[in-house]
Amino acid sequence: MIGRVAALIYGLASYLVFFVSVVYAMGFIANYLVPKSIDVGSESGLAQSILIDVVLLGVFAVQHSVMARPAFKRWWTTIVPAPCERSTYVLISSLLMILIFWQWRPIVTTIWQVDGWPATLLSGIYWIGWLTALTSTYLIDHFELFGLRQVFDALHGAAARITPFKTPLLYRLVRHPLMLGFLLAFWATPHMTAGHLLFAVMTTGYIIVGVRLEERDLVAQFGAGYEQYRRRVPMLMPRLLGGGSRQSVSGERKALGQRGG
Repeated sequence: MIGRVAALIYGLASYLVFFVSVVYAMGFIANYLVPKSIDVGSESGLAQSILIDVVLLGVFAVQHSVMARPAFKRWWTTIVPAPCERSTYVLISSLLMILIFWQWRPIVTTIWQVDGWPATLLSGIYWIGWLTALTSTYLIDHFELFGLRQVFDALHGAAARITPFKTPLLYRLVRHPLMLGFLLAFWATPHMTAGHLLFAVMTTGYIIVGVRLEERDLVAQFGAGYEQYRRRVPMLMPRLLGGGSRQSVSGERKALGQRGG
């Protein structure tokens, strides 16, 4: 029982670190209300800044992808208790995000800058992106995705849940609405600097690679069901005219359970 309570405390603490890091990320990317952001902070020489920023984002991408793979999870749960596996993933991801915030080097050369209604439009798209990302987690199971359900189930001695594959709402428009939300948030800015552009380009590349790795795992697990879903629903860009699927096939919750984020 003590071990189950410890796992619950660990899961709650990991979620708290995640919550703080995501709230800070909203301010960091948009230069809102935070002391150090993507365009505000200690500057270094151009080459040094690029190197540091690329390494920071690269470490995050490798951790996010490697720890999300089923083979790694099987090995990892021989070291950490199974109910804490997802919380550990969330905690390490969040700590690496905090490292990025702390060590990021701004590169403030302006790529574009707009004012007036275009700036308002881009700011609106930015917040729509975060809302899309957050909503997509609740459409599946926010608390399982971030490790809370596993530690609460373990506290009550419940077996690990096997959830049917389903595609609610946004998942009928795109297969990865969480990632679509991130892309909107990363690219929609009234003032795009070189550092922000580097961040957006690298995270976009990671997202494209990451979802392809994830879908390879999903095809291996769900076979023809996921292949049919993949043929019917676009990966990241919704079909605005007649592109939404009317069917709900076995869905994306399991996908998010395997997701690097």
